[in-house]
Amino acid sequence: MAEARLSALLFQRARAVIPGGVNSPVRAWSAVGGEPRFLQQGKGSRVWDADGNEYLDYVGSWGPLLAGHAHPEVVRAVQEAVRDGASFGAPTAQEVEFAEVVCSALPSVDLVRLTNSGTEACMTALRLARAYTGRDRILKFDGCYHGHADALLVRAGSGAATLGIPDSAGVPVPVAASTLVVPFNDADAVAQAFVDYRQRIAAVIVEPVVGNSGVILPRPGFLQALRDLCSEHGAVLVFDEVITGFRLGWSGAQGLYGVIPDLTCLGKVIGGGFPLAAVGGRREIMELLAPSGPVYQAGTLSGNPVAVAAGLATLRLLRRPGTYEQISSLSQLLVEGLRDAITSCGVQACVNAVGSMWTIFFGVDRVENAEQARACDRERFRAWFHGMLAEGVYLPPSPFEAAFVSLAHTDADVTQTVEAARRVLRRLR
Repeated sequence: MAEARLSALLFQRARAVIPGGVNSPVRAWSAVGGEPRFLQQGKGSRVWDADGNEYLDYVGSWGPLLAGHAHPEVVRAVQEAVRDGASFGAPTAQEVEFAEVVCSALPSVDLVRLTNSGTEACMTALRLARAYTGRDRILKFDGCYHGHADALLVRAGSGAATLGIPDSAGVPVPVAASTLVVPFNDADAVAQAFVDYRQRIAAVIVEPVVGNSGVILPRPGFLQALRDLCSEHGAVLVFDEVITGFRLGWSGAQGLYGVIPDLTCLGKVIGGGFPLAAVGGRREIMELLAPSGPVYQAGTLSGNPVAVAAGLATLRLLRRPGTYEQISSLSQLLVEGLRDAITSCGVQACVNAVGSMWTIFFGVDRVENAEQARACDRERFRAWFHGMLAEGVYLPPSPFEAAFVSLAHTDADVTQTVEAARRVLRRLR
């Protein structure tokens, strides 16, 4: 593999004109050290950097590319759309079709509003919840990320609910304090929060499968407990399915686990690699959005025709019989291979996985919440990341991110990955 000299030069130029040299923090590789690769081409399951190095990709643009890079049907749909005009700022026929598909796929969604990012979708969901309930407090979970809106950028407490404190400079303390934080998978802490803040909690927002502390699965009954508590106390249950929506199945995590939220936030997969997100849910809540109701939300590029075309093409691919069975089978093959490699190499680690999402946590035997995730061996992950990179496998440059399998990955890709993992893990013993 050639040296990444051009990437290094590009990073040097970028730092002169872009804060930190990147347009989203994790791209800077701060958690693993070294300088990021600048990618310039992707095809199927592989990407190439500016120096011509080829990698087997498990980042997939952080989740959107379930169909793989540059899928011919997605590319064709985008080309056809952009020939007719890149943006109108007016209704289009395809966005109606797109909304119809989303509403038919997700059992919780009667109406859907398109946005440009998951952050916008989650921000809108919380505004709707506050308007619907007339309450001010939001409850979220330690380790769940819902975008960079002020009210959601808060550190977590432990045990019973704690008032959020800002996790970022520039977030006013009173805004952060309106958000309560409890441990993921702790239904008792949620129940206690409803007692402590009686008639104050407008919404509970959760990643049904955590993807932003690495993959963390819900314990059996946890999501249903959230549903029951919100129903009992008149709060809005919001599923942030920006990562899991259409990735864990045609009906997302809510279909997989059989729990119906009041509002759902979508992103990533629904845009097929383009900036497209959405919030949807019960009609009586969604009709509060302007112009139907008093809750204001707007976006010049919302429902952008090129993004919608890419999203529709992707959803059509996923709708084909056997698609999810194919990707789940391949993902299971990969995860079993990695677990076997970990065991045979005598390395302490666990692999959390569901559907086509997976994460390796080093130095721990299980991870069921963010506190356990933070206890992982970060130095060993750093060595793992760079070892796999040298083997031509491109993984998320953080121990607290999900890796993704796509429809473009093959059995040969899995074999290559597992063999590379064995070589790297032997060096980590």
